[in-house]
Amino acid sequence: MADDLPKIAIWDPDEVSILVARGAAVGEFLREVEAILTIDLGAPAASDDRFVCFCGTRVELPGELASLVAVTACESV
Repeated sequence: MADDLPKIAIWDPDEVSILVARGAAVGEFLREVEAILTIDLGAPAASDDRFVCFCGTRVELPGELASLVAVTACESV
C-alpha cells in the first residue's frame, strides 16, 4: 500500500507489482485490481472472488490486503 497515488490501484510493469492507495474502499480496490489483471495483463476472469494471473496461477494478496478482503467478505455474509 502507498500514500498519495493518483488512482486507487496502479500496475507497475517494472516491479511486477500493483500499488494500492492506502485507505481505498475494499470494493473499489477489488474491482480495479481485477481490471488490471484481466484488461491490462490479459488474465482470465475468475469465477469466484480469487484473482488469477495471466499465466493461470492464483494471485495471492499480501497479508494486509488479504485480511481486508477477508473482513469485507465476512461482513457481507
